[in-house]
Amino acid sequence: MDATAKWLVKVAREEVQGLMQSLPEGLRERAQGITLVLDPWPSDALVAEGWDDGLLGMFTGQAEGTPWEGPPPLPPQILLFYENLWEFAEENEETYRKEVRVTYLHELGHYLGLDEAEIDERGLL
Repeated sequence: MDATAKWLVKVAREEVQGLMQSLPEGLRERAQGITLVLDPWPSDALVAEGWDDGLLGMFTGQAEGTPWEGPPPLPPQILLFYENLWEFAEENEETYRKEVRVTYLHELGHYLGLDEAEIDERGLL
């Protein structure tokens, strides 16, 4: 990992940690159970499944409060793709920080069981 990538990961973690502290206590407790994964881009496997290689973030696992049949799902995770976020932010630090927060909140919305329309209504799309 080069110096820029290390910095992008460090900044993304700082932004998510700061965001977590600003969440209302009940929501913060629920969000703390979600693993944060920082990858540069979506994996080849995700792209092969049809996901856009320019994806900024993704929620995986079982959404809160949804019934599940079959083998246990993977633990809930929010993936942030820091190189894509950096490119989307046009390599502007302030914009990158904002997009990390917005993308994390968007994916947190999916964990909470919100669909795209409900996330959009809350200004997180």
